Amino acid sequence: METQRRAGVAEQFLAAYSTRVPLPPLTQTFPDVTLDDAYGIQVHQLERRLGTGRTLVGHKVGLTSVAMQRLLGVDQPDYGHLLDDFVREEGTPIPADEFIQPRVEPEIAFVLQRALKGPGVTVADAAAAVGSVLPSLELVDSRIRDWEIGLLDTIADNASSGAVVLGAARRPLTGLDLAGVGCVLEKNGQVVGRGDGAAVMGDPLNALVWLANTLGQRGVALEAGQLVLPGAVCAMVPVAAGDVFTATFDGLGSVIARFA
Repeated sequence: METQRRAGVAEQFLAAYSTRVPLPPLTQTFPDVTLDDAYGIQVHQLERRLGTGRTLVGHKVGLTSVAMQRLLGVDQPDYGHLLDDFVREEGTPIPADEFIQPRVEPEIAFVLQRALKGPGVTVADAAAAVGSVLPSLELVDSRIRDWEIGLLDTIADNASSGAVVLGAARRPLTGLDLAGVGCVLEKNGQVVGRGDGAAVMGDPLNALVWLANTLGQRGVALEAGQLVLPGAVCAMVPVAAGDVFTATFDGLGSVIARFA
């Protein structure tokens, strides 16, 4: 796919954010699309947003669970970019109609205290780079109709990003077994999901390693101060106006997302 066509597809994705009219699956419209095309479409959207004054605050990793990879028929995660206006205040209701088909998933978030750049990043390197760990609820959304996505669709769509709510409590990684951190997800007071850190590539740190090394191959580093969402600890749950979600993580505390 030539550069001009990539840019045109990226503009269609950008338009869908404002019109809230989803697109057909990318792989149906462009059956010859490649992995590089999909990331090129994603990067074009990032550059356009940065050009309007938005700020890159971090990255997210998606498709980190075996269940999601099997569902989409893929054997690898993907990544997207987090911008400043994706981050929402915990106490402020989020208008559900800002999104097309939103869903919520709990994640163990990282804030980095030092840069990471692959290739060659190890788990020990990743652990040393983590400044703090905190609970989060990611609001995922798809600009592809009916969530009819494959790997290339979600990559082009910035890893199906929407927004994120961060919990207030932060703690150091020291002494924390991330794989064993359990989570209970509640929707309007009813339990709708359970999981633990092991659902994220065996340990969320493995997702951070994958991200640093994958970005490094593209000449990009994770920077100190950036936020990283390593992947969901349980299945995503649909959102409607009026819903209140609470994710409670062992040893990390809780985070609440309210929707108007």
